Amino acid sequence: TLPGVSSFQLHFADHDILTPGDAPNVLVAMNPAALKANIADVPPGAEIIVNTDEFTKRPMAKVGYPTSPLEDGSLANYRVHPVPLTTLTIEALKEFGLSRKEAERSKNMFALGLLSWMYHRPTESTEQFLRTKFAKKPNIAEANVAAFRAGWNFGETTEDFAVSYEVAPATSAFPAGTYRNISGNLALSYGLIAASHQADLPLYLGSYPITPASDILHELSRHKNFGVRTFQAEDEIAAIGAALGASFGGSLAVTTTSGPGVALKSETIGLAVSLELPLLVVAIQRGGPSTGLPTKTEQADLLQAMYGRNGEAPVPVVAPRTPADCFDAAIEAARIAVTYRTPVFLLSDGYLANGSEPWRIPETDELPDLRVQFATGPNHTLPDGTDVFWPYKRDPHTLARPWAVPGTPGLEHRIGGIEKQDGTGNISYDPANHDFMVRTRQAKIDNIHIPDLTVDDPHAARTLVLGWGSTYGPITAAVRRLRTAGHPIAQAHLRHINPFP
Repeated sequence: TLPGVSSFQLHFADHDILTPGDAPNVLVAMNPAALKANIADVPPGAEIIVNTDEFTKRPMAKVGYPTSPLEDGSLANYRVHPVPLTTLTIEALKEFGLSRKEAERSKNMFALGLLSWMYHRPTESTEQFLRTKFAKKPNIAEANVAAFRAGWNFGETTEDFAVSYEVAPATSAFPAGTYRNISGNLALSYGLIAASHQADLPLYLGSYPITPASDILHELSRHKNFGVRTFQAEDEIAAIGAALGASFGGSLAVTTTSGPGVALKSETIGLAVSLELPLLVVAIQRGGPSTGLPTKTEQADLLQAMYGRNGEAPVPVVAPRTPADCFDAAIEAARIAVTYRTPVFLLSDGYLANGSEPWRIPETDELPDLRVQFATGPNHTLPDGTDVFWPYKRDPHTLARPWAVPGTPGLEHRIGGIEKQDGTGNISYDPANHDFMVRTRQAKIDNIHIPDLTVDDPHAARTLVLGWGSTYGPITAAVRRLRTAGHPIAQAHLRHINPFP
């Protein structure tokens, strides 16, 4: 069916790339639904490779094709290449003794081999990747390699493809280092682990699976060797409650979710504001409202992150701009959380989470020192000379209250969501104290130290394009086009939404 179509888009060039692009030069349609769902994105004259094995009467009728688009002239504006991908793949894998269903799964590798031939791409790294990915199933690994080679050979020998293309190596000066391909959710996961290491705190994730954030839970669960503990809760409320409890216990605590989950977590986020404990709330945004569009990108949670709590409950908001930038944004969110003892929103989205790009792996000495000092003893002397611990006695520079780990002798203190008296932490209904606490919590957020906003303005332009989050790629690509066309235009991009630079 059309809603069930799954696809991905790859953009590569001899220069740095900022977006997957709007109009693919080649579309590989594995079935009629894939063709119908994506044909509007393909410009006239583009190449369309069609798996003819799937263009039978029933699949075409299912998506509303009364006649075959391969025969009725509706694709006359494109260079159509009918290829029986399924049949050719099954034929290429006969010697492996696979069932038809198992062999069919490799047809995407056949298509990849064909595209690798079309674009003169090297094949060694792809084959190495397949053998590594299926290392525990060598027969499947070799079957995929065989399908990949068969696709390459098909392109080499068939007369249907009269043209091929070559993209030269990148000429841009990239910083020296070791690079790898990384998706946004993977980069964010690594950033959380790095932040935990730099803070010398165990990492705790309390999470409930939700698209498109679940990959972070999956990834972090693999890294117990780095002191990571993951908890898949029974619901969103339990997930953030467990995370906040872990923060109370001295962990770098994280909860991951998307828009609907943020709504459910809002009460506990307000509790974290009142408790003044570090907590990372990672929202991988998707379309809303309600269940909305689980697999589609939308920057739909900004106002909810800013204001979606009862009472005055200010929370810092940080937003990465590219898939690789999710690593640095996670570290920055952790820095703010542990330094200022506050929950912090990290607003990524499905576009960044599932997108990928080259990422330079940083050296550990490039990462910031995030170590914190837990409270170890009394911090206030009463008029009678008694030394006591006040849980809401603040650092004069950051306004952060002390972080006292439960079980530390002499640091017993009351904690909870009811308003506290400044300093002592006793329950207080005094209006003047409440006014003071509200203003102090706001002042703590307002005074968070963040870098100045960088403005890219080489031509003293009168027009500025201001963006935040994943709009960075499309905006920057558009700004480059305008400058190439001779239009002076400036650009600035926000990472910190609250406090505002």
